[in-house]
Amino acid sequence: MDTTVKLTFCYFLFLFLSSFNVSLPETTNVVAADTLRTPRNPFSPKSSIIRYWKTQIPNKLPIPYFILSKASPLQPLEFSLFTKLASNHSLSSHLSSFCSSAGLFCFSGSTAINSGHPKDANFAVYDGKSFNSYGAASIGGADTFKNYSENTNFASSGFTKYSGGSTSHREGFTSYATNANVATSNFTSYATGATGGDGEFAAYMPSVNVPDLRFALYSADGNNHPMMFNSYADDANSGTELFSNYAKNGNGVPVGFTGYGGSSNVVGSTFSHYSEFGNGVNDSFKAYTSNANNPRTDFRAYGGGGGNGGSDSFVSYRDGANTGTDTFVSYGRKSSLGKTGFVNYGKTFNPGSDSFREYGKGSTGQSTDFSIYGLNTTFKEYTKTGVTFGQYTKPGSNEGSVKVDGSFVNKWIEPGKFFRERMLKKGTVMMMPDIVDKNPKRSFLPRAITSKLPFSSDKLFDVKEVFGAQDHSVLESVLTNTLSECERAPSPGETKRCVGSIEDMIDFAVSVLGHDVVARTTENVRGSKKEVMIGEVKGVNGGKLTKSVSCHQSLYPYLLYYCHSVPKVRVYMAEILDVSSKTKMNNGVAICHIDTSSWSPGHGAFVALGSGPGHIEVCHWIFENDMTWTIAD
Repeated sequence: MDTTVKLTFCYFLFLFLSSFNVSLPETTNVVAADTLRTPRNPFSPKSSIIRYWKTQIPNKLPIPYFILSKASPLQPLEFSLFTKLASNHSLSSHLSSFCSSAGLFCFSGSTAINSGHPKDANFAVYDGKSFNSYGAASIGGADTFKNYSENTNFASSGFTKYSGGSTSHREGFTSYATNANVATSNFTSYATGATGGDGEFAAYMPSVNVPDLRFALYSADGNNHPMMFNSYADDANSGTELFSNYAKNGNGVPVGFTGYGGSSNVVGSTFSHYSEFGNGVNDSFKAYTSNANNPRTDFRAYGGGGGNGGSDSFVSYRDGANTGTDTFVSYGRKSSLGKTGFVNYGKTFNPGSDSFREYGKGSTGQSTDFSIYGLNTTFKEYTKTGVTFGQYTKPGSNEGSVKVDGSFVNKWIEPGKFFRERMLKKGTVMMMPDIVDKNPKRSFLPRAITSKLPFSSDKLFDVKEVFGAQDHSVLESVLTNTLSECERAPSPGETKRCVGSIEDMIDFAVSVLGHDVVARTTENVRGSKKEVMIGEVKGVNGGKLTKSVSCHQSLYPYLLYYCHSVPKVRVYMAEILDVSSKTKMNNGVAICHIDTSSWSPGHGAFVALGSGPGHIEVCHWIFENDMTWTIAD
């Protein structure tokens, strides 16, 4: 906390109040033994929550520890100080101490390292830092990064002038930012003007939630310096990727993507000025956005631009993708004596929207070949010569469409994520999906503080100011996406609210279900991503139709939940057993949506289970740190 704001009077008041301890009786109305043995200041946010719970939910059931553990850790003096700062709109001037004291997840920049890097380096386990002028003008040798920013909440890295002007130098990244939650990466002037040598990204940012990646002036003006991405941002979720001036003006610079954006979910990719003005360049994409869900890709000024010779190849483009939008603008334009090939283009599970404009327009002696060409595509202003189609699926035709089977569906929908109600019976063996919470650890804020913070899209400027979000930053995207989701109109029959305090969550649950309520969640994460056996199953409310309030985490600096009413459901508590030993390892909570008539036909549940809205019920587990509220049983 900032010492300048500690008043002597407040300090002595704090010491006086801290001398009061509250000991709660050991009855079934309390949460856990550790909360009983630890004296609690009556003016702390946690004590306030306990009192508020008892006034709003007077059914004498225990306060769930998994909820109380998320209460604000602020001490009374800190609570008073930050509440006053929030009231005066001056929290941003104390952001660092606020984030630290309140248990928030705040985005911080990394420290820049200036290094000419005169000799080889091998970074085995390394956390993200910014490198300024790294490996510039190196002659020979190699730099490698292994396990770079792995399993971190916020992977942020900037490489400025990396390996620029090097000769016969190799750059290698192995396992870069794997399993990061929020990953932002900016490579500026990467291997620009490099001669000889090569560069490789083996597994670049796989399984990232909310990627924000930018490459500018990547291998521009290179000379025989090949670059390869083996696995680029596969299994990523909901983010953006931008390549600008990639291999521009290259001379004999082959660039390849072996697995780009595969099995990603709602990821937007933009390639601008890709391999433009190249000479004798050979670029290849193998398995580009294969099995992706709703990808959005935009290629602008790809190849061409007066380039000479070389070839561009897409081996498997959008194979098995689900819907999405793709745009090619000025592809291979004005190129000379080159070749462009698409093998298995757009053979999707569910057709999306593809648009080609200025495709090969003005080229000389260029040949373009489509071996298998998919549905729903528009060509505008493309070259009329040198284009061949091996197998073209006409709009409205079912030929070439993908047959849905379990293995294909599971490329987007994790096995066990959705299941039928009949699976919830003793002795059933089924896959448990990955129920581990991938979000960064955060705490709720007290309502006295959240009520004074801006929280709306029309006040985005003020929201960004509070949390120090820069324009076009990944934090700005996080804030914008969450605010948009919270402001989305509810579905038919749905009541929804985003809550950033336990008090708000209690109020919403009580407003829907009444005061006699209970909150439940799956006990732990054991059994996750494995086959499990179902033990004893108990239906809430006797297994009868009921309604619930489900709360799911949203990504935000403080703990924020998207809570919504769910009518016509059945909620079950089920023992999760080890398949071999039959010993209990978890107590799972599952919710079955009986009325799915208002769901989208493209919902992942129907992709995984077949059928469509209103025809089947859909069940799923309550994941770690999510919860469902029901009327007390």
